[in-house]
Amino acid sequence: MDYARQNPVPPPDSHSKITLSLAEDADRPEIYALRHQVYALELGQHPPNSTARLSDSLDAHNIYLKASIAGRLAGFISITLPGGSYSVDKYFARQDFPFSFDENLYEVRLLTVVPGHRRLAVASLLMYAVLRWIEARGGTRIVAIGRRDVLSLYRKAGLQPLGRTAQSGAVTYDLLTAEVADLRKKLGRRQQTLGWLQHRIEWRLNVPFQPPTSCCHGGAFFEAIGEDFQHLERAQDIISADVLDAWFPPSPNVISVISQHLPSLLRTSPPTACGGMVRAIARARKVPIECIVPAAGSSELIFLAFREWLGQHSRVLLLDPSYGEYAHVTERIVRCRVDRFPLSLADGYELHPAALAAQLAIAAYDLVVIVNPNSPTGRHVGRRSLQDFLSFVPAQTRVWIDETYVDYAGPCESLEAFAAQSQNVIVCKSMSKVYALSGARAAYLCAPAPIARALLEITPPWAVSLPAQVAAVKALEDPEYYASRYQETRLLREALDVSLRTLGFDVIPSVANFLLCVLPAGSADAAMISRRCRVRGLYVRDAGEISPRLGTRALRIAVKDEATNERIIEILKWAVQVETRRESQAEPLPRPA
Repeated sequence: MDYARQNPVPPPDSHSKITLSLAEDADRPEIYALRHQVYALELGQHPPNSTARLSDSLDAHNIYLKASIAGRLAGFISITLPGGSYSVDKYFARQDFPFSFDENLYEVRLLTVVPGHRRLAVASLLMYAVLRWIEARGGTRIVAIGRRDVLSLYRKAGLQPLGRTAQSGAVTYDLLTAEVADLRKKLGRRQQTLGWLQHRIEWRLNVPFQPPTSCCHGGAFFEAIGEDFQHLERAQDIISADVLDAWFPPSPNVISVISQHLPSLLRTSPPTACGGMVRAIARARKVPIECIVPAAGSSELIFLAFREWLGQHSRVLLLDPSYGEYAHVTERIVRCRVDRFPLSLADGYELHPAALAAQLAIAAYDLVVIVNPNSPTGRHVGRRSLQDFLSFVPAQTRVWIDETYVDYAGPCESLEAFAAQSQNVIVCKSMSKVYALSGARAAYLCAPAPIARALLEITPPWAVSLPAQVAAVKALEDPEYYASRYQETRLLREALDVSLRTLGFDVIPSVANFLLCVLPAGSADAAMISRRCRVRGLYVRDAGEISPRLGTRALRIAVKDEATNERIIEILKWAVQVETRRESQAEPLPRPA
């Protein structure tokens, strides 16, 4: 009697989770029986045998990962470890491979799913489990032979054919390979799907479901400058439009004080609780001191607050697209349930507060995050409209409003004073982008006093460096200087917008110091355009890295001074029009040694 008759598959249960785990020795007989059922009886790769089980010599040191549904085996996949024989050795000579057989090469084989479960996501999850198991052990390359009839599944996972085939019984196999780093990069655009799956499966492998990576940010221009800071002079030849730092310098008052007292500022411990900085914020923003929490950048505030407020059973609503750090912290660090409120290109990525309120009426959320103006879109919801929306939010739902770019939108658009008087609204304010202090790392949040007090209790001493505290205070004392720079930024942004449209770009209206645009039809995708631009010293952001919802043709470009904006347009024009074969003709900038 064969495996299928001995182990009939029950009807699919929509509530049953797929469990991924490492197969134990006790699971081997059932795995070998399923191998016999599929590869001997179903596919004709091997002749049937009287034991109704199929095994081979590699099983002595192979690892099996298995998928189960309702406690029953639904599928498995095998991993051949480095240092011994591989199944590919039966068909191909090692000297013919375009890579070495070293301690970092793992073989994947025998992807098998019980017939009754082949319409579910079992095969894809087994492939993902293999990747996590291998990359967690430092593997750098995967080799496999995949059945010709399911080759599309392997290719979708990122494995590439090497143009070699092998025949085993009635089955044709293609030789496949991929670097682990390339597979991980491919998955980078599928974080939303992975997050959705994580809450719908039982992950019992001894490695995390997702690798402990940081959020993908801009800043790739340091590739040309050097992160060892030995060649900072190279920065003058680079256009760093992939990050949203201010194009203008800090206030002259900031530069004067920091320059005059720098040796002392570097060697002296700062005020423990950032008292002077907090008082300066309270005066400038007209909010109570007890409502302010200082920090070294808004990311520090996000990590501090979200890990304190949220747990795995919390439910969070994020805008999509929006600043990627929020999805990273909620999905990968806290691992709570995350819903996304979609913003559409057809609507210019505009946020309609009434539609957001309707979503809150459907589901109960512990936290709602609104980036306003939004990044990477640059769209802004006016203060009055947002206040009207906030009046409908249940008191038990915290609303986090990120106002990193709000000063570009106008002098009266911040909700800091509103947040201080509320029960559940928190405004996060970075001083990086609007005060030209990105390198100093100074930020704060404004919240109802009880919320602020609870966060201050877990804030470490000396949270902000002394140079950053001094710079923040002096910047807040010079509002006229920055107001004039915001007006200049608006004019520069409008001129850049017009120039981008002459190249055929579809530009999203923005109030901030950057523009999101969609590439013209017929051009290369955003990843290719950004790579071409780097050859000539321009770094722009492939916006699809921020959110898959933006697709593969969206670029985000920071506004710079007039002369630099003209260079940006010149390089983008070349990058859009140049043929791929001409890319190598441009001489790249010198790279750090």
